[in-house]
Amino acid sequence: MELETERLTLRSLSSDDWQFFKHLHQLPDVMRFISDMPTPDVIKQRFDERCISWQKQSNDWLTLAMFDKKTMTPIGVTGFLSQWQPYQQAELGFMLAPEFQGLGYAKESTRRVMAFAFDECDYHKVTATVTQGNDASSRLLTALGFKLEGVLRDNYKINNKWCHDQKFGMLKSEFS
Repeated sequence: MELETERLTLRSLSSDDWQFFKHLHQLPDVMRFISDMPTPDVIKQRFDERCISWQKQSNDWLTLAMFDKKTMTPIGVTGFLSQWQPYQQAELGFMLAPEFQGLGYAKESTRRVMAFAFDECDYHKVTATVTQGNDASSRLLTALGFKLEGVLRDNYKINNKWCHDQKFGMLKSEFS
């Protein structure tokens, strides 16, 4: 699968993306709001689980590698976890290398992924979970039209510290 934006090519994760995927998961600045630093075995397991022939009914991650169109430099990964049954929902996720953060790539790629989810796959709702303190992701989702639906207190541990999770959502009828 391949999606495009003005500056980006988003394509299904493949075995060619292993080194970059591993690199992203080993960057403290990328992982600080996602999880503890994963072991190499955990990173490999996550990669293998995402290198699949995706179908929306599969309840698997659609993971797309993001590339700068002009240079074909990998800049991150994006996609969503399909939760098709029973309510046609998906949970959005993305990771960008630090040198590409703050340049509008996350907004551009997320807008395209949302169009795919709503317009091409007919999802009813897309959600996103943001670890409280990740203000850049919260601002991005709000700017795209997501609504903060609630905060789950002490919902997750990162580096042995409890974190609150902010839950965002967007309905198909709200997407433009």
